[in-house]
Amino acid sequence: MLNGNILTPDGWRHGSLAFDAGRIAQLGGHAVDPADNGDEYILPGFIDLHVHGGLGLDTMDGADATVRIARMHAQHGTTAMLATTVCTTHDKLRALLAELAAPITLRPANAPRLLGVHLEGPYVNPGRLGGLPNEVRPAVLAELDEYMALVPVKVVTLSPEIAGHDAIIRTLAERGVRVQIGHTLGTYEEGMQALQHGVAGFTHLYNAMTPLNHRAPGMVGAALAHAQYSELIPDLIHVHPGAMKVALRSIPKLYCVTDATQTAGLPDGTYTGRGRSVTKCLGAVTLPDGTLAGSALTMDLVLRNLVSLGLSVEDASNRISRNPADYLGLADRGRLALGAWGDAVVLDRELRVKAVYVEGTALDLHQPT
Repeated sequence: MLNGNILTPDGWRHGSLAFDAGRIAQLGGHAVDPADNGDEYILPGFIDLHVHGGLGLDTMDGADATVRIARMHAQHGTTAMLATTVCTTHDKLRALLAELAAPITLRPANAPRLLGVHLEGPYVNPGRLGGLPNEVRPAVLAELDEYMALVPVKVVTLSPEIAGHDAIIRTLAERGVRVQIGHTLGTYEEGMQALQHGVAGFTHLYNAMTPLNHRAPGMVGAALAHAQYSELIPDLIHVHPGAMKVALRSIPKLYCVTDATQTAGLPDGTYTGRGRSVTKCLGAVTLPDGTLAGSALTMDLVLRNLVSLGLSVEDASNRISRNPADYLGLADRGRLALGAWGDAVVLDRELRVKAVYVEGTALDLHQPT
């Protein structure tokens, strides 16, 4: 049983939380303003819908690497996540997804729940690769069918301006896949059309997409004016705090991701993986030419960064728990409510992780990954 300041869908309660068969079976206490006492915070577990790596490993390295990555992020409060891929050949991607099926089907010990896969490419514009490898191609439904037969493909990032992608967007949306616009040279008008045809969100808003100009609003303008959901990387490097505040005011259900790479959990330095070199320095992860290549974030740092911008703990929590759960249509995750999965994070008053529970089970935060 956990005791403290519990963030529920109805607000803060001071009381107790207990689990049974992996779900929340008891939730008691009285309404409270957590500023009135010094007790710990008990928040819904963090949900990361865009994470590539950590500890020198990448999800593209296979199932064993992905499990180790997941365990590392669990130590920072992540209780559910999507294994995120990058551009590669059809054969390599198919082999990887076949391998990931096992840890997605059966949650590994001391790890978060792998909800499925986020395909970040290869269906993107080669003119806006950012940190992605240049192994892009147009989307083909038969290829996607193969992937979806292997694992739950929950999110697909693509560029809507590429010929044939309009029909792909419609089909995937009808199947319940969340299609996101990203790595795009598309116009505002193309973004509007994609939203009308079933696009659900935007991948790392502002980054690797056409910017907002007052006479050419670009894909950023389409997102700010019309999106209900979008990702944002809040490392305070990818997006200026002022631009973050614009997005937070404009997009009702904006949620935050890490876009963490192999450098998460490692000290500053230069690292090689998947045939390329990246440098981590003062929080930034860059290619040799200076291009940003993902982040070194963990979700607890995301929470602290959001609070440092002036968000309440409650608002910041929703951006990394409830909103991403709602985006995937998961009514029993991302919130501390009776009957929901027992995913919880206990934090001290400095928002440092003290304990993590995944589906009612306490994780060993000191066990090697």
